[in-house]
Amino acid sequence: MRAALQSEIGQDKLEVVEDMEAVGFGPGKVRIRIRATGLCHSDLSAMSGVLPQPAPFIPGHEGSGEIVDVGDGVATHRIGDRVLVCWLPPCGHCPACKRGQGHLCLEAFGNVATPNFRRAGTDVFGFAGTGTFAEEMVVPAACAVPIPDDLPYDIAALIGCGVTTGLGAAINTAQVEAGSSVAVIGCGGVGISVIQGAKVRGAAQIIAVDPVASRREAALRFGATEAVAPEAFADAKNRITAGEGFDYVFEVVGKSATTQTAYEMTRRGGSVVVVGAGALDDNYSINMFSLFFDEKKILPSMYGGGDVLRSYERTIALWRAGRVDLAGLITHRVHLAEINDALDQMRTGVALRTCIEL
Repeated sequence: MRAALQSEIGQDKLEVVEDMEAVGFGPGKVRIRIRATGLCHSDLSAMSGVLPQPAPFIPGHEGSGEIVDVGDGVATHRIGDRVLVCWLPPCGHCPACKRGQGHLCLEAFGNVATPNFRRAGTDVFGFAGTGTFAEEMVVPAACAVPIPDDLPYDIAALIGCGVTTGLGAAINTAQVEAGSSVAVIGCGGVGISVIQGAKVRGAAQIIAVDPVASRREAALRFGATEAVAPEAFADAKNRITAGEGFDYVFEVVGKSATTQTAYEMTRRGGSVVVVGAGALDDNYSINMFSLFFDEKKILPSMYGGGDVLRSYERTIALWRAGRVDLAGLITHRVHLAEINDALDQMRTGVALRTCIEL
């Protein structure tokens, strides 16, 4: 089958090959024919080494398709089922899952270090235990979440990561209060989803911050009340909040520098919500007096900060009701052979989400 391969960490281009094999099928597993997958910034971070990932590997963790084979012992799925790929499937029985924090389930990462592809006798990993930049993949049945017939594959793919992460950060982690002021630093697909989540929660003011003009324009279409370049952020804070700072500031970049900016732009007693996935060696520090005296809450948000399956259901319900625009997030479409065009679109910021159609 065809797949997009990263041979070594640090390469900035993917090689589209035609002799990849999906392996590991057996009891408890399903085989999925991928139909659509989104390109998430985490894929770029894995390619560059910012996020730890063994190589060679197939990127992609935001996909959807249909089940073409079911292993022994799998009673929850049938051939032909339409599914989205969940890269972090909660086990349901560990302490985190029992507390309702399935997004923190460590057992869900058990598939990450297991090669699920092979090429010319060499083991190949899938990013985050999945690898959706391939025509087929084999994963544990829990990674295949059934979707309703009215949900298109491209939208389902986005729900698998970016949309769930962004909406959940506003709804689950921050629990944005109606009438509050919100700022979002970084307005790609995840940041736009944060904006939509804040709008759903009833925020009165939503300020989008991004260096790319097209993303600022898009943020206004999705619910931001104002959009500014980073150099104008401080002026916007002074003008909109009389210098006090915003109730909530979301960092959706994954850098210590932008986290510091978010902290400075948050009012005393407000919340800094860290959504971006950063590097292991990028440390953030704060002096103890400010931490105590200003009482600003620092809230990391991992994969939407709530029960993953419940978040999927809620997102689908909001989409059906017209409360969130998911189709509009897809600004570009490419075929697998054009995967490197998608990488360029994300790196330059011209795309909110590029859908790779298989």
